Amino acid sequence: MASSPSQTVLVLDFGAQYSQLIARRIRECHVYCELLPYSTPPEQIAARRPKGIVLSGGPDSVYAAGAPSIDPALFAQGVPVLGICYGMQLMARQLGGEVVPGAQREFGKTELRVERPGALFAGLNDHLVCWMSHGDRVDLPPPGFEVAARTENAPVAAMADMERRLFGVQFHPEVTHTPWGTELLRNFLERACGCEPTWTMSAFAEQAVAEIRKTVGQERVVCGLSGGVDSAVAAALVYRAIGDQLTCIFVDHGLLRQGEAETVRETFAEHFHVPLVAVDASERFLERLRGVTDPEQKRKRIGEEFVRVFEEEARGLGQVAFLAQGTLYPDVIESGSSTAATIKTHHNVGGLPEAMDFKLLEPLRWLFKDEVRALGTELGLPDEMVWRHPFPGPGLAIRIIGEVTRERLDTLRTVDAIVLQEVRRAGLYRELAQVFAVLTPVRSVGVMGDQRTYAHPVVLRAVTSEDFMTADWARLPYELLERISSRVVNEVPGVNRLLYDVTSKPPATIEWE
Repeated sequence: MASSPSQTVLVLDFGAQYSQLIARRIRECHVYCELLPYSTPPEQIAARRPKGIVLSGGPDSVYAAGAPSIDPALFAQGVPVLGICYGMQLMARQLGGEVVPGAQREFGKTELRVERPGALFAGLNDHLVCWMSHGDRVDLPPPGFEVAARTENAPVAAMADMERRLFGVQFHPEVTHTPWGTELLRNFLERACGCEPTWTMSAFAEQAVAEIRKTVGQERVVCGLSGGVDSAVAAALVYRAIGDQLTCIFVDHGLLRQGEAETVRETFAEHFHVPLVAVDASERFLERLRGVTDPEQKRKRIGEEFVRVFEEEARGLGQVAFLAQGTLYPDVIESGSSTAATIKTHHNVGGLPEAMDFKLLEPLRWLFKDEVRALGTELGLPDEMVWRHPFPGPGLAIRIIGEVTRERLDTLRTVDAIVLQEVRRAGLYRELAQVFAVLTPVRSVGVMGDQRTYAHPVVLRAVTSEDFMTADWARLPYELLERISSRVVNEVPGVNRLLYDVTSKPPATIEWE
């Protein structure tokens, strides 16, 4: 999307674990929101004409040397500002309040006493339970601010300057452990910022279609169709905008799951009316991956080869100007576009070569996964496509730790098929955000038929998540784990052990590479 909706709220990210959740919660209130680095200059922020600004939490102390800061001019722009945790402490310190190390850290669920409801706490109870995670505290609010709420260890748990429409809360309203936090954010958006709940997928589709038409003009577009929900929704949206100017290209890179190439072609033929070019490029991708073990190198080589295949196929279609992709907002964030460090180069963000014949068209670039699914439904895509689990662009290559070979691909495909069969049979597919298997390069000793085995363990990974920025490991029933383990070990040659990954994100990522 080239431009923002008419009303936008900006979240300035100070490196907090929960920054992206703030944006998610604001969008759940049907208000468009973007995450920007805290270092964004005030004039650039002003140029965006935001209806409101939120300062996120962060891991630093505001009085520490080199602590992240902002230009105090931000508070004089007449735009409502809400500081959360570190954001509130920074606001307090810069406007003349007092921030000190807390005598006792507050972490976890904490009782909150509301003293002046004002705009933030309107309609909420006087006594609430919130989620705290801080060591420093505001002892005195800045001049012009009133104390809105306290806790036992935080004399200023919330503060407000109604005249300047500046607010601060020490707790985290964006996390589910503050069950009324969304109501507080909605109060800020509607009562302080004057926002209206107009951010819907219907409105987004209308605006995106207009922008795609304006950007593309009469040029031709190719779209990389993988069969996943992101590329399918991107294709459907672009097709709605420009019709037959779009051609979809499905590249079988040999790194797909069992039967996936056939499923993609059949589903596409049934639900789309867009020209489709199917390319079997499995041999060339395997050759590019020969001897490669580093995950970043895998991603970059696969991304580059994808583009080369697209370029070759596009030459047969005439003059093609754009490559459409299903890049999402979490991809952009994790690839290092905000204050977040580059966690991994995403196939469709940082994994592409710098020199390409195409200009990129990324109509889903500012959407979270649940918004993409809602958009897919809005565009009329079938549930089996909309609710399909995400599958990474590099495919099974990043679920094979170490070198990718044909033999290891065949092994992992068989394991993955068993996992999906059993999860669906248990009726848990829709309850999970993602479930898959990982093939490890190590070997372990086992015994089968009274004989010693020395084969590979595989790792089962299943997570629940709303936005894929954070995820929790799924508590699968023991009986299901037992069935999967029994089938994998008995039916897949070269595998003698099943392990279950019980690590959340963070500290882990969902994929292993």
